[in-house]
Amino acid sequence: MYSFFIELNPIIQALLATLFTFSVTVLGSALVFIFKKTNKNIMDAMLGFAGGIMIAASFWSLLNPGIEMAKTLNMTVWLIIFLGFASGGLLLFIGDKIFDHYMDKESGIKRISMLISSITLHNIPEGLVVGVAFGSLIYNETTITSALLLALGIGIQNFPEGTAVSVPLRREGMSRFKAFIYGSMSGIVEPISGVIGALLVLKIKTLLPFLLSFAAGAMIYVVVEEIIPESQTNERKDLMAMFTIIGFSIMMILDIAL
Repeated sequence: MYSFFIELNPIIQALLATLFTFSVTVLGSALVFIFKKTNKNIMDAMLGFAGGIMIAASFWSLLNPGIEMAKTLNMTVWLIIFLGFASGGLLLFIGDKIFDHYMDKESGIKRISMLISSITLHNIPEGLVVGVAFGSLIYNETTITSALLLALGIGIQNFPEGTAVSVPLRREGMSRFKAFIYGSMSGIVEPISGVIGALLVLKIKTLLPFLLSFAAGAMIYVVVEEIIPESQTNERKDLMAMFTIIGFSIMMILDIAL
């Protein structure tokens, strides 16, 4: 199987690798079927856990790789990363104001839309990174092993991210099946962006530092604005905070180890 895979065109390799990362998102989203009823304590704990995951991913999966890529490309690192990060936060800030204008400020629809958009934004540059890794094989800029390990690492991270979407959606009253579909579809952008990244590897490499930091800014905004404040409505605020620490720690370990 391995020998067959390495003989494939890098574009096909990127597609297969990102289909794998997408499938792990689907598995993570499927955890929503485990919960028989929307217990507030469990759901708030999952929100806190998801917030920790997203904070850790914003640095180790997005900002840190973006910084390293910007250095490699001899860019003005601080400027590119700042512009990307600020733009990501600003986009969701504007979206937040639009939601406030057209619907109830406390509407669950607003929270659902922001959660889905932030995770989806996060998955786009991840797919691009995998695509670029396999596309770069053409120019011997990376190895098949490192590209596969990158896809494996992103895939493992996608499991809790799928849960981070589907479970909060269930908490807002959405059916388990719909929550599962939305959670799964938040990762469908990875195969699409993976193929694009492989096809445009030379041009897209100059955009990746900006895109990575852009997704990080969007994620941090939604965590601070929606996820953690919602989890802190629980009477056991201290316990919910610990779930945030646990989520952060798990994602940090996965990112550093893989």
